Amino acid sequence: HDIMLAASAGCDMVFNPGVSSVYPRDYSTYVDVRGLSTVMCGASRPGHFDAVATVCAKLFQIVKPDIAYFGQKDYQQALIVKRMAEDLNMGLKIKRLPIVREATGLAMSSRNRYLSSGQRKDAAVLYQALVAAGDLIRRGHKESRRIIEGMRRKISQVRGMRIDYISIVDPETLRQIEKIESKVLIALAVFIGDTRLIDNTLAGPGRG
Repeated sequence: HDIMLAASAGCDMVFNPGVSSVYPRDYSTYVDVRGLSTVMCGASRPGHFDAVATVCAKLFQIVKPDIAYFGQKDYQQALIVKRMAEDLNMGLKIKRLPIVREATGLAMSSRNRYLSSGQRKDAAVLYQALVAAGDLIRRGHKESRRIIEGMRRKISQVRGMRIDYISIVDPETLRQIEKIESKVLIALAVFIGDTRLIDNTLAGPGRG
């Protein structure tokens, strides 16, 4: 499916190696981007970002790209790969592309295919909660705790939602922000049935 999508977008070549080519027998080297990889989604999925950083490091080493593109929906992943590329002097740019959304505001994701039509409609509340939080911050509300509480209430009103986390953090360090004075990342992960969806937005006091 991915190959067909790439072809329809004008892709000329796909690099698609087998697992044994990337991870030969007795493979034992992994990349650990400390600090960024253990919070938010990293707290719920231990070791996940070590695998992400490792496979991206191997890809960059093999392909030698000038630019690698990552979507903002996976903000934490993009930030981790950017930090890894900078720390290890890999000589490429990591560019973050805006989230693409459905008409309801739901962030487009391959995981959306696992949602029923009703769940897909309900999932719009995630974006609504992010927009409401961003509006509060732009209007001068500074207490992260109260903003998160409001988001939790809004999401919990929809039946079948189970919140993994809602965080308001520094966009570069992913450290929790208690009092909002500048731009922040508002990020969340929520289970709808068995499907885990993530979304985020950047907001700051007085920002459009």
